[in-house]
Amino acid sequence: MPAEEQETAANAGISPPEEVDVAALFARLKEEVRHAPGLDVSDGFNRGLVRTRLRSVAERWWPVSAERPLERRPGVRGAVLYPVKKVLRRLMRFYVEPFAADQRAFNDAALKLVDELFEEVDLAFGRLDHAERELAERRKDARRVGELEERLTRVERRRDGATAAPATVAAQPAAAALPDYFAFEARMRGRSEEIRERQRAYVEDFREAAPVLDVGCGRGELVGLLREAGVEARGVDADADMVAFARGEGLPVEQADLLAYLEGTEDGSLGGVFAGQVVEHLPPPALVRLLELAAAKLRPGGLFVAETINPLSPLALRYYFSDLTHAQPLVPETLELLARQAGFRETKLRYLNPPEERLREVHLPDDAAREALSANVRRLNDVLFGPLDYALLART
Repeated sequence: MPAEEQETAANAGISPPEEVDVAALFARLKEEVRHAPGLDVSDGFNRGLVRTRLRSVAERWWPVSAERPLERRPGVRGAVLYPVKKVLRRLMRFYVEPFAADQRAFNDAALKLVDELFEEVDLAFGRLDHAERELAERRKDARRVGELEERLTRVERRRDGATAAPATVAAQPAAAALPDYFAFEARMRGRSEEIRERQRAYVEDFREAAPVLDVGCGRGELVGLLREAGVEARGVDADADMVAFARGEGLPVEQADLLAYLEGTEDGSLGGVFAGQVVEHLPPPALVRLLELAAAKLRPGGLFVAETINPLSPLALRYYFSDLTHAQPLVPETLELLARQAGFRETKLRYLNPPEERLREVHLPDDAAREALSANVRRLNDVLFGPLDYALLART
């Protein structure tokens, strides 16, 4: 539009089509998205929120028209020009309105394009969700195959033993409650490879603490890790199948009740004692006795580590109650107090294995509402989705 016509249209109170800058509009849309902190468009709710906000901004700019309300400027000049503008707007409508109609058509096409793009995004995320479900099923199948392989290996190794050992020699009555505890452990706790990865962090704790005794060593995961790291270690377990499996891996593991084994160990002869997922199986008298024996058998500066289920996590209680041989859950402060009373001079707690799924934060346009919702989500995550396990580290 020539400069003279632009000035005439402005005086008439008509919005020329050049005032709707498409590049500026999209830049503003991008700024709206950029100022949504931490917005996760992989989440369906957040993606819908982005879509709604983008459309609301675009729709405000969509209706391009020559019927914009006239602005009456103050003073005599404004009073004179106001009726002139009204007349000029009527006279110029035939010229400007086709441009406005073209702009509205373009805006409408742009909005439809945005909608189609979001539909494509929704479809892509739907395919991704389907692929993730398929992958989860494949992992579940692989886990079942690995579990069956471990159980078959257990059968072969126990069959090859020279003498038949009792199923368990543990003193607590619940130890014999399940007919096949090895299979139960493989299904509920995880495969040997998984346990090795979870316990790998303890290698550094025990690197300078040889010799290390793993009481209730199970399939010998930590014993194997320590020996691979050059740390002298051995294990003891009450279950015959666990011992047979560990020995098949070439590990120095004996079948014995852990309290009886510790009582027969020389005082001050150990540098480290590890009890992984053991203390929750022991009745209170046996638990107290374990702590007292561990303190006596460790040399000065020796390390005792007890890993157990975290009862402060509601999700973890599911795993606790799934095992019929558990005696009681142990609140971290309770176990720490018992260790102090047993003679350990230093204690600390380490929380482990946070759950994979947690509540996601949803960011709202209003700052106050967003902050309140985020604070509540963080609080719920702390209460409902805390670490599944914890470890007590105590030194003599």
